Amino acid sequence: MIIKILGSGCKKCIALGENAKAAADAAGIPAEIVKVTDYAQIAAYGVMSTPALVIDDKVVSTGKVLTVSEVAEKLGTA
Repeated sequence: MIIKILGSGCKKCIALGENAKAAADAAGIPAEIVKVTDYAQIAAYGVMSTPALVIDDKVVSTGKVLTVSEVAEKLGTA
C-alpha cells in the first residue's frame, strides 16, 4: 500500500503523515508513506486544499488533518 501526503510540508502535513503511519502500523499494514510537495503533482490529483491524503492513488481526504482513527477508517481497518 502506498500512502501519499500532499502538501507543502507544513505542520499539518507532517501531523497527517505521522497519523497515517501510526494507523498503518497499528493495523499491521505494510505501507510506504510518500510526501508530495511539488504543486504540479498535487494539482494533478485535483487537490486544491492541503494537506491531502491519498491511498493507492485515490484521494480520500483534503484540507484537514485526520486523526489516527479517521485514517484507520480510510484504510478500511476500523
